[in-house]
Amino acid sequence: MPNHIDTSIKNKNVDRDPRLFMWFLTLVMVTMYAIALIEKPELRQSWQLIVFTALMAIHVFLHWQIEKIIINSKTTVIYILVQGILGFFICWMAGNEGIIFAIFMALLGEVVGILGLSRATLIASLYYLILVYINLRHIMDEGSSSWMLIGIIPVIIFVITYVTLYRRQTDAREQAQALATELEKVNQQLSQYASQVEDLTIANERQRMARELHDTLSQGLTGIILQLEAVEAHLSNDRVDKARAIVSNAMLQARAALADARNAIDDLRNTSVENLESALRLEISRFTSATDIPCEFLAEDIPTLSKSLNEAIVRNVAEALTNIARHAQANKVKVEVSTDTDRLIITIQDNGQGFDSEVIPSGHYGVLGMQERVRLAGGEFEIKSQLGVGTKIRMKTPL
Repeated sequence: MPNHIDTSIKNKNVDRDPRLFMWFLTLVMVTMYAIALIEKPELRQSWQLIVFTALMAIHVFLHWQIEKIIINSKTTVIYILVQGILGFFICWMAGNEGIIFAIFMALLGEVVGILGLSRATLIASLYYLILVYINLRHIMDEGSSSWMLIGIIPVIIFVITYVTLYRRQTDAREQAQALATELEKVNQQLSQYASQVEDLTIANERQRMARELHDTLSQGLTGIILQLEAVEAHLSNDRVDKARAIVSNAMLQARAALADARNAIDDLRNTSVENLESALRLEISRFTSATDIPCEFLAEDIPTLSKSLNEAIVRNVAEALTNIARHAQANKVKVEVSTDTDRLIITIQDNGQGFDSEVIPSGHYGVLGMQERVRLAGGEFEIKSQLGVGTKIRMKTPL
């Protein structure tokens, strides 16, 4: 019995239009009270009137306090027992079968509302029926009271059915209201998440645009400037043929940079690299032609990679070579591509003047772009440098 009671209490089955029910029940009790005083004059005597009125008042008061009383199984059992006893003495004093049926049918409906269709409800119903039978035996003989008890069985069935259906309807309404509340909360959370995603998307898009501008315009123009500086040096030494070759290469690079810039404007990621090794050899050739710095290229069998990963690798190698040409003051460079289990390892090393790799000056967006590309590919980026020794950049990306 306690398990069924605890479950029903957790579900708050009694909290269903309580005021409407309580006002109706109070009206019925007041009516029964008036009928009893009219039909039984002796109840109007002082001591009986006081006792009868007090029992009625306590009975109604407990109905109104039901939500505060049945907070656990123990208090619920006490409530059912006390209300049964109060109803028994009220009916005993009134001596009217109509009052008996009215009071105990109301108590029965209340128990069904509290406990539902359960073993506990059956026990409480039997308890009330015993009290009903005793009250009926008080005002009529055994045969009449037995037939009267049998005659109220349809009424009992009706009360149980009505309360059960009403309870299910209110359960469904409360579940719908709870679901609507929950959906509203979820909708608010989704709106907040959507706003956050939008902010993150804008931030990521800005970073991507910055990388694209750096990869196309900045790298292209830097390479052209380096080649023009080489042209100036060759012309000052009367090496016209060498200068003419570099100018031709610079023109090709300028056209390529312009094409990349247009593609970036059209689709910010329109440039694709089909063959990684060929693209790397082309970048190294441009570097060597522009700087006259020898660059050793070592590559094992490079597996087929996605176009986006190929592009990220080529961009990073190009950026590293550009930084070497601008800052390293090196006379030897090495680019190596190898594989390790399920990773591709790219190493760019020079013997230049080096720098403090822990402190990257502001405005050097190339290194930041390299780090972001490797991070977006799910890889690792490492840069080591020592003054007077040189710099080594290593990128590890999953295949």
